[in-house]
Formats: sequence, C-alpha cells, structure tokens
Amino acid sequence: MNIAAQKLPEVLLERITEPDGSIVEAFQLPTDVDSLKELLTDLFTNHWQEITFGPIIQGAAWEMQAPCAPTHIGVLGGYLTIAFGAPHFHICIGHHKGVPKYPVPEALAKHRRTSRAELYRQLDRDAHPVSWGIRMFNGKNEQQITILLPNPYLSATTEKVLKKPEWSHLALWDKLRARWLGLDQPDPFDRSAGRFRHA
Repeated sequence: MNIAAQKLPEVLLERITEPDGSIVEAFQLPTDVDSLKELLTDLFTNHWQEITFGPIIQGAAWEMQAPCAPTHIGVLGGYLTIAFGAPHFHICIGHHKGVPKYPVPEALAKHRRTSRAELYRQLDRDAHPVSWGIRMFNGKNEQQITILLPNPYLSATTEKVLKKPEWSHLALWDKLRARWLGLDQPDPFDRSAGRFRHA
C-alpha cells in the first residue's frame, strides 16, 4: 500500500494506492474508545437504514444491511457489540485483557484492537470521488469493517446507477466531515464526477 500525505486545513488527507491500483483518499479519525463508540452508535442508531456494512477485503465484500435499529449497543472487555435482536457483531475498540483465568497476551490484545479508523472516498479512473465510507483496521492493519455511506450515483433502495446524481445522498458524508474533521462546508470535489463508474 503506497501512502502519500498532504496537509489540508486542520485535516491530514492520505492518498492511498490500493493493490489493484485504485486510489482512496482517507481522512484519519480518532481511535479512542469513546470516539469510536460515539461514531458507530450514531451511524447504527440514527442511520441504520442508509448504510451498508461488512468487511471488504481481497476476494470478499460483505455488503450487509441492518434489519432494524439496534436493540443493544455496549462495550464489554474492549469489544463494542451492536445487536439487532439475535443478529449482532463485535469489534475490538478498547483495551482487551480477557478474564483473570484466561488473560490475553498483550501482543494479541494489540493485534485485535482498532489502530486506524478513517473516513474515505474512492476515486474513479479520472480521479473523481465515486464511493464514500468509513473503514476500521486492527493493530496488524487487517480490516475490521467498512461502512458504505449513501452514494449520489446509486439508488438508495436498489443500488441501481442513477441517470442523474442525487447530491442529497451526500448529507451523511457531509455531516460526518463536519463532526469529525471540523469541515463545515461541503466539498465541491465530492460533487465533481459526471457519472458513476467503478475505480
């Protein structure tokens, strides 16, 4: 992964070249327990109908949608749990030490915990944004989760490509930029692609 950083006002933007040659612009987020819990609680409580989530790794893309608003969100033993009735998932966002009888070695605890979180936008071949989301990685840079945000080029319900962009779909992205990056104004660059195409 080739990363080149450039400085924006108050925000560090990393331009990442992925293994397939596509470009991702990533904006770093805090990785402390309180920040990650706030971020994920907001997304899954207030925007569960808008987001798609799951790990996206080489050879697999899990694009899941929540069946309902969460019935439980909590942190125990360093793991954030978000439950939708019986279906649920866990992400290690805090200090994880196991239980007294079965302690977790420090190296393994560090491996499991979120070490990097980012807002990102993926660029197409003409270097225009065409996909927006959040990614979290553990201590060995393995992806824990991707949360895909509403896309102005895709229908909110069917994910079919729209003939004309629906810029209101960027409202959640703009809200997250304002809350987590202090960037209160929408970025015209996010609205620069004429049409959708994969990177």
